[in-house]
Amino acid sequence: MTPSLIPRTVFCAQAGFEAARQIGALPAGHPSGRLHGHGFVTKLRCALPAGWAAFSGGEVERLHDQLQASAALLDHRLLNEQVPNPTDANLAHWLRDRLDLPAPAELGVQSTAQRGAQLDESGRITLWRRYAFQSAHWLPNVPLGHKCGTMHGHGFEAVLHVRTSDAGGDTAINHDAIDAIWAPLHCQLNHGCLNDLPGLANPTSELLSSWLWERLAPELPGLAAVTVYETGSCGAVFDGKLHRIWKQMTLDAAVQLRKAPDGSGLRRLHGHTYTLRLHLAAPLDELLGWAVDFGDVKSAFNPIFKQLDHQPIHEIADLADGDTAGIAAWIAEQARRELPQLDRVDLFETPGCGVTVSVGDIALTGPM
Repeated sequence: MTPSLIPRTVFCAQAGFEAARQIGALPAGHPSGRLHGHGFVTKLRCALPAGWAAFSGGEVERLHDQLQASAALLDHRLLNEQVPNPTDANLAHWLRDRLDLPAPAELGVQSTAQRGAQLDESGRITLWRRYAFQSAHWLPNVPLGHKCGTMHGHGFEAVLHVRTSDAGGDTAINHDAIDAIWAPLHCQLNHGCLNDLPGLANPTSELLSSWLWERLAPELPGLAAVTVYETGSCGAVFDGKLHRIWKQMTLDAAVQLRKAPDGSGLRRLHGHTYTLRLHLAAPLDELLGWAVDFGDVKSAFNPIFKQLDHQPIHEIADLADGDTAGIAAWIAEQARRELPQLDRVDLFETPGCGVTVSVGDIALTGPM
């Protein structure tokens, strides 16, 4: 890292609970007004001070244990007996109030894979809603022989992130309202060719995200970001000003935490199937319409990937230990030499449990 780019590490944890609920104050006949249930997922992000865990490298485990204990209070219960109006937003407030953390935290509650709510550090709620559409496209300006220059298709997904009007759990916008605003766009996108839509002659993920923003923002004043998944492993985010992309991959590696105390499982040689996500930000190329080619990201990162995948990571010479925060910071430092647009690395040991290392003043946009 250059001295002017100081990385910020945020620790992440995830826990689940099964529960039933009824949502009041809904129109008569609304399905969520009836007694029903979900497999909820709650996700937590917090910047932790040095020394919070018993040893350096124990932060993820301790944060997960705290979140799991909080979620257990709601597991296999009728949520209305704990939270009078148990919306996703109100559940996020309830859960965070029961955590003992040394710093402000961001907490999300996901009731299904398609919807949830995030509570930021200041108490503001952002609702998110995920939509799928099946579309064809081709990129007309790519170099001859590029695979995206031929007509092909994807099972795209779009996630809309909409801030509410206040910091409380009772919101002025809800998921039903977001659904109604999305519906006309879905009719245009689904089972069609994106290139045929006015303004989408060059439908890269980046340009599709801003195309959607332009049409949604007038109807959704609280729109915070539009995320487009081109595939399950890559996509783009637009927040009204800046385009960002990410490329996701998994790596299988052995690891050992030398600083863990005797008796800790983390001190023993073990392993993970890590999920690694690289985030990059850059002005769009005027001709190509993308920030960085996903294929170029993969190619540039491949030498670093080979040092990690199916390797004992803790034996890398310039790694102080095998903790996830240290590994993610090492990845960020190495990758920025080949990918100067890189501004964030997510590394998860297990689903939702790991770290985010960011460089510069960027928001952690998107479902957690």
